[in-house]
This record gives sequence, structure tokens and C-alpha cells, in this order.
Amino acid sequence: MTTFTRREFLKGAARTAAAVGIGAGAGRRFGQARVGGGDDFDLLIRGGTVYDGLGGEGIAADLGISGSEIKSMGRLARARAEIVIDASGLAVSPGFIDVHDHTAAELLVNSRAESAVRQGVTTLISGNCGGSPFPVTELTLADDVKALKEEFGLDLTWRDLGGFFARLRERGIAVNYATLVGQGSVRTAAMGFNDKKPTSSELELMKTLTARAMEQGALGLSTGLEYTPGSFAATEEIIELARVAARHGGLYATHMRDEKDNILEAIDEAASIARDAGLPLQISHFKIGYPRNWSKLDQALAKVEAARRDGVDVFCDRYPYIAGATGLSLYFPMWAREGRTEDFIARLKDPALQDKLRTALAEVEKSLGSWDKILLSSVHTEKNVWVEGKTVREAAAQAGKDAYEFMRDLLIEEEGRVGMIAFVMCEDNLRRILAHPLVGLASDGAAVAPYGILGKGKPHPRLYGTFPRALGRYVREEKLLPLAEMIRKITSIPARRFRLEGRGVLRPGAAADIAVFDPARIIDRATWTDPAQYPLGVEYVVVNGALVVEKGEHTGRLPGRTLKRGEKA
Repeated sequence: MTTFTRREFLKGAARTAAAVGIGAGAGRRFGQARVGGGDDFDLLIRGGTVYDGLGGEGIAADLGISGSEIKSMGRLARARAEIVIDASGLAVSPGFIDVHDHTAAELLVNSRAESAVRQGVTTLISGNCGGSPFPVTELTLADDVKALKEEFGLDLTWRDLGGFFARLRERGIAVNYATLVGQGSVRTAAMGFNDKKPTSSELELMKTLTARAMEQGALGLSTGLEYTPGSFAATEEIIELARVAARHGGLYATHMRDEKDNILEAIDEAASIARDAGLPLQISHFKIGYPRNWSKLDQALAKVEAARRDGVDVFCDRYPYIAGATGLSLYFPMWAREGRTEDFIARLKDPALQDKLRTALAEVEKSLGSWDKILLSSVHTEKNVWVEGKTVREAAAQAGKDAYEFMRDLLIEEEGRVGMIAFVMCEDNLRRILAHPLVGLASDGAAVAPYGILGKGKPHPRLYGTFPRALGRYVREEKLLPLAEMIRKITSIPARRFRLEGRGVLRPGAAADIAVFDPARIIDRATWTDPAQYPLGVEYVVVNGALVVEKGEHTGRLPGRTLKRGEKA
């Protein structure tokens, strides 16, 4: 697990050649024959067990990289390079592709993508759950400008995907970045935040905005049908936008309308949208919430398998944890969340609505079993930082309030910006989902860091640990599936489905996105109460031919690219 400079490596090569009686000239000719006409590389990864990402067992091989491309793969005994990595005892894999990410302005704040790249992730696919940082129209401009300034201290300089990509390229990023266009963002840009059916002109504007994003390289359309305002859209409205994405070769990724009591009906809706629109379906963070629904897993998986047999190109993703994370406001009824944040806050303050709201939250508590199943992960103001890392039950008791009053008052004080982690799933179901052939892996997180603006709060540990946890706990320790198969799920499968040409595989001509890790050591360290911890065992990460992680540490390099659908590496 050593990195050599070219000078150091050449000294060693000369000693070896002398010992076996081969002159320098003979050694060069031998090296050229083995690598197909050239033995000089920018980067050489030597002695590792190489997994090509296609599901085959690992093989002993070296990788020769020039520029941003893999040039040679095989036994490159006489090859030379500016930088040589000794990968003895390590696995060499395509860089991991996180298909369900929520990074956007975070890369403008901190372009190092620390929490992601240190896991071995080389490509983020964002714009999920119906939310993307575009399009921006006059209808949303004031809100977007205010939110970006208050949250990150940034100025809004873009209006569409093309402008956002340009801002990222100007800034420089450590990982590759691709995105979907969010249906919720499109709907808001065209018709605002309210629960109503679009007029014909509003629908046409939504289709135009979707088409523009697809033309600028979006990978497809995403929905977050548990969140307002996307949740206000009827199935037929979503199909219309999905057809636009289909015409441009995109897919449909959905946070379904329900992942709890009505999950079976939600799977049916997702499959019908993909079938009617004629495009592949990606079911996001496939899970079943609340104990009373856990027994529905067999039926849910059967529906996914049946959709596949019926011609829907369906695949799912899931994070390797039994808790999800979102905003605390999600547990308040949809009618209360309609409109802008100020509308939601006004309803929370309205004396005439208190009985109705309290009754709705009592039903949520019944579903959860207890408010100690909800961990508060983030707030916006310093005043309430004390609640981070506490359960709702603990924090309410400390505040001297009942759970409903505490949550209501906290959301009012924080203007709705309260993050939570919800323990609503079970371990047995998680294992079965992760092992299923139609399920891959994703973080459902964002690229953050333990310092600066992005170091606030106590986020879900999946932001720091998803991929090492899957490879360490569920592959090595629990042997849910072979290492080669898990690698395939997080490399070549997502690259193919999201049309990231030339990525997700190790072979000559492919992009040099590479993760080098110790399969015997890789593991997550992030916990529920102390999540901002980088994993163990990820030794080197190469993005477009440049070392971003070296011996487990970030190098500061920013070689990432913005990726468009179908664009060759």
C-alpha cells in the first residue's frame, strides 16, 4: 500500500533488471510488447486484485493510466509511470457511482466532496426526490435567491442546468457530477407551490422546462411524491413529463407516493408511469416503513419482479441502514404543508387548527410506536442546537412540553428547517433488499465534510459510510452476496442504466475512475450520534486519472467533470 514517484520506481526497476541479467534496453522492449506499444504512463496501479465491474471474480492485474483514460490492463511488469501505486493485498475497482444523491450547492461551498470521495465514490447522480437546483423562473427566483444566501451564503447565478453545470466547472469539483431534473422543481417553476391541477399552458411550460433540462444533459426525471408540491401532481401529469424524458433517452427515478401503508399501490403507480411513458424505472431507496407493514416485503418484491417480466426496465436502490432521514415537517399532514414555508408556519400558529394538527401527529406516533424512534439531526439556529442528537421524546421532556407542542414550536422557531432521522425499518428486510438482484446501493445523502458550513448538525451516517458499510458489514462479515456482485451493483449497472458512457468498468479506453480499497478492512465508522467520521480501508481514489485520495487522505485535487446523458467519457 505504497505510492512511489517515478524516480523511486525507476531505481527499483533498474536494480531488478540487473539482478536477472536484463539490460535497460531489453527491459524497455519487453515492457512495450506487454502494454501494446508503450510503457510510459502517468499513473500505474500495480499488484492489486482487479474487479472489472461486470461481475467477474477479481484477477491479478496492473492498470496503466494516461491522462483521464485507462490505457492498458494486464501484467505490466516493465511499465513505467510518474506515479506508481503498490496495490498488493488491495481490491482495485471502478469508482463507485452513487445513484441517489442530493448534492447541489454543497459543491459550490466545498468542492472537495469529502464525505463521498473518501468512500470510493467517483460519480454523484443528484437531482433526486423531485428536487433539482433548476429550473429557476421569475416565479421562484426570489425564494431561490433567499434560500441559497441564507443556507450557504451563495449568490444565485444560474437559471437552468446548463448554467448550474457552468458554475460547477468554474468552481472545480473533486468528483464527477450528473443530475436528474426534479418534477417538484419543474412544477414549482411553472405554477407555484399549491395543490391544484395545472392549466394547459402550465402543463406545456412544465414540459418545455423538462425538455430544456434533458437537452442540456439531464439523465431523466425524478419525483418525490411524499413531498409538496410534487405530491400534488396526479399520475397523468407525471406521465406527461416522463414522456418528455423518454423522448430524450432518459429514465424515471421516483421516491414513490408512499413507502409505508400504501407501498403496494405506490409500486403499481410507479410501474404504470414508466410503462405508459416508455422509459426505464428507478425506484429510489426501496424500503417499507412502520412495523405493521414489514410483512409486505414479499408482495412488494413480487410486484417489482412482475413489472420486470411485463417489460418495465425496473431497478431499485437502497442504503444499508434501518433508518431514513428527511425533514421533521414531513410528519405534518400534506394540507398543512401546502404553499410556501410561511404558509406552513402560519398554520402551525393558527389556534383554530391545533386540535386537527394534534390528532394527525397522534396517528403518526401510533404508527411509529413512540417518539423515541425519531432522532433530531439538524436545526438552523444556534438557539436550538441542543436538540441535535436527541430523540423527540428526550428533547420534549427536557423542554417541559409534550411531543406535539415541542415539534410545533421547534418548527416555528426554525422556520421549518429541522432535520430528522426516523427508525422505521427492520434489519431482516434490509438484508433481503440488499441481496436482491434488482436492488443496488445508494446513499440518499450529500457531499459534506466535518468542518465549515457543511459540518453543521448530526446528519444520517449514510453520508459518510454507505459504501464501506455495504462492502464491510454486508459483504465481508455477513456474506449477503459476493464482493464482485456488490461491485457490479455500484459500478457497471448504474453506469449502464444512467447512460454514463465509458464509466463503471475497468478496461482499456474507459475513464480512469478507480477505487482501491482493502477488502479485509473496509468499514464505516459513522454513528447515529457521531456521524462525521470517514471510513476505514479506502486507500486510493482516482477520478479522471488524478489521485484525489492517497493513503486515505484527500489530496485537494479537483479533476471531476459534469456528466451528461450519453456523453462519452
